[in-house]
Amino acid sequence: MNWRIICGLSSIALALPAQAQQVAPEQDTVTTGVAKGRDRLDSATSTSVLREGEIAKLAPRSVGELLRAIPGILAEAPNGESIANITIRGLPLSSSGAKFVQLQEDGLPVMEFGDIVGASADSFVRVDLNLAQVEAIRGGSASTFTSNAPGGIINFISKTGEREGGAIALTAGLDFDQYRGDFDYGARLGDHLRFHIGGFYRQGEGPRRIGFTGQRGGQIKANVTRDFAGGYIRLYGKYLDDRSPFYDSVPLRVTGSDADPSFAAVASFDPTHDTLSTRALQSVTLLDEANRPIVEDIRDGQRVRETSFGLESQVTVAEWTVTERFRVAGRSGGLIGPFSSLMLSPSAALTRLGATGGSFRYASGANVGQAITDPTALNGNGLIAIYNIRDRRQQDVGNITNDIRASRVWQVGDGSLTTTAGFYAARQAIDTSILYGVAVTEVTGGGDAALLDVFDAAGTARTAGGIYAYNPLSGTQRRTLRLAYRVNAPFASANYKIGRVSIGGSLRYDWGHASGQVFGVELGGGRIGQVARDIDGDGVISAPEQRVGITPTAPGLVDYGYRYLSYSSGVVFRVAEPLAVFGRYSRGARANADRITFGSVIDNATGRLAIPSAAFDPVKQAELGVKYRHAGLTLNLTGFHVDAQDSNINTSTGAVIARDYRAKGLEFEGGVRRGMFSLTAGATYTDALIVRDRVNPALNGNTPRHQANLIFQATPQVSTDRFAVGAVFIGTTDTYAQDVNLLKIPGYVTTNAFAQVRLVDRLLLSLNATNLFDTVALTGIDEDRIPASGIVRGRLLNGRAISTTLRLDF
Repeated sequence: MNWRIICGLSSIALALPAQAQQVAPEQDTVTTGVAKGRDRLDSATSTSVLREGEIAKLAPRSVGELLRAIPGILAEAPNGESIANITIRGLPLSSSGAKFVQLQEDGLPVMEFGDIVGASADSFVRVDLNLAQVEAIRGGSASTFTSNAPGGIINFISKTGEREGGAIALTAGLDFDQYRGDFDYGARLGDHLRFHIGGFYRQGEGPRRIGFTGQRGGQIKANVTRDFAGGYIRLYGKYLDDRSPFYDSVPLRVTGSDADPSFAAVASFDPTHDTLSTRALQSVTLLDEANRPIVEDIRDGQRVRETSFGLESQVTVAEWTVTERFRVAGRSGGLIGPFSSLMLSPSAALTRLGATGGSFRYASGANVGQAITDPTALNGNGLIAIYNIRDRRQQDVGNITNDIRASRVWQVGDGSLTTTAGFYAARQAIDTSILYGVAVTEVTGGGDAALLDVFDAAGTARTAGGIYAYNPLSGTQRRTLRLAYRVNAPFASANYKIGRVSIGGSLRYDWGHASGQVFGVELGGGRIGQVARDIDGDGVISAPEQRVGITPTAPGLVDYGYRYLSYSSGVVFRVAEPLAVFGRYSRGARANADRITFGSVIDNATGRLAIPSAAFDPVKQAELGVKYRHAGLTLNLTGFHVDAQDSNINTSTGAVIARDYRAKGLEFEGGVRRGMFSLTAGATYTDALIVRDRVNPALNGNTPRHQANLIFQATPQVSTDRFAVGAVFIGTTDTYAQDVNLLKIPGYVTTNAFAQVRLVDRLLLSLNATNLFDTVALTGIDEDRIPASGIVRGRLLNGRAISTTLRLDF
């Protein structure tokens, strides 16, 4: 990559560290993860805000893309609309999802556990005109003001009709297939009653070529608020039904050494715009979790459904301010598409499929039935894809959540004491199944790949219509989980402010319980996971019908409880009006959910914990920081030290993870505005290591995979009342592909650009480009070293995607 660009942007980030937010906003307070909203300079926390205007300029294609613009947050978004990998300040990203970070909507968690396999929290969040702002707190009191978020909280806050009016926005992709309409409107219905409603609908292939319409759906959200003396009461609801493609790893040719690799596209395949998805494979017949035949629509991709209702109220009773938040959410859906597929040479593919010395024929397209005489020259790359079809069905991943708290400010001596006490209760369902199939395709882009049939050396078919099996190649990993989790937590805090000093502390005591059943051949005990069965009902057992996955009917049990204490204390000193310094120490934890249900952690005969320490993973953090804000200039600098445990499963390999981690570093953020020009920027330097690996001690002392020494952002822009033009530079330095610290992933800088012109009053025309220069931005590689074939499977950010939006405000 271009190191001059990295060094230049790094110097900007170090000189003017900032975060992507409006400089000198009207209200410089954050209410997320704290007892009471207060001026950020009076809070011993590291916080960030993205407001509606800045979000519109970023024009994120997903939540993961949006979060890349917030300092201190590592967000990898290679998988499409959701299933982003999100972490903060060196906390481990040993698998997938957002384990130590909680995504919230309007102050309540979207999902109690942010890394449920196939149903991560960002799957159920969409960015549209309903969104007023995004608040983020890193570390600090996040440990004690919510459960299961010791790393931080990211809160998506909705509009509630304070400002009368609305907007209609129409968006079209200019170099990709997507059409989208957004609307929102808020107004007063009387002196004390207001409402807001909004939503979107979109359709198209999406930012990568898959060969069919992959994006279909939208959402609608509404709320109504009754204001009264001393408080308010609000009712709200949300309906979401959306489909978007899931992007698997893609082939890349690699040369050089593990320490200094060079990556290039394979012939006939653009890694930033193409996927393994193909119009030739849009449905597959499998046996469901009850072993009944079903036809699954691969075009559904990441399918999410949510119907939720909630209540939020605030009342003042005897000088106590009582805040109640309640939400019940029904969530379901699924994820189907390619996952961890293999890209092999023809001879290696034949051997892997039990057909050494055999041959290939086209199973779809114009050449169906024709033999491929020279598969080594196929599409100029000579690659065969063993296409793993993963079908993650989500029967129920809904939850019920309630948070009630009461706060009061007391005058004590010459200072004020703010006390808060509350109780949190949540119920999270995880009723999911995972099914598999295997297909064989050529490797070519544009969604045009043909299915291939495989024949052994004797001419006997090993596939039928391009399908090799109705189960994974390994014959395992087909699972069903029917689990229920209960979480309860009382919490309390006190903060005393006297003069220029504020001292505070908070406690939280979590107790929870997991119960239910799991089904899978991995549980052993004579369970069978593969049989021969006539799937298509033609009376003949074909070769793939000899490899049909079934779910064993004998369950394994889950029945255990856990308890842990979290605490946080901090002090902030307002040195002068524009300057403050702070320090904080916190201990929190993250309870583990579905990822520990298979393996050695739970005795599935009794449901009890065989390894009690794996029920939850503690996190300890120390922070020292300085904040400055004056005359259009903001500057924040925070040093941090983190110790964490992680009990997990690598979703790509199935390997057990049981480790202790340590990270230390510096986090910078700030911004400057001078007339029409403004610059916001941020950078996080992290030195992280695996302190102890209980499974593979050889990894002790290594750098965790995906952990860069430096991540950074910079957003220069010029804006007036009539126009705005700017860019967003986001980058990272090198990382390791896997924890063995052999193969390196090069760093990169992506450039997003935006231009807005107000044609007339209330009519705004915008042009947005993400990854403008089509940078090959690798976020992960499945291999841990360069293989003899010279082909690796890489996960990348989307390539260039340019869209235009016409917005009418009224």
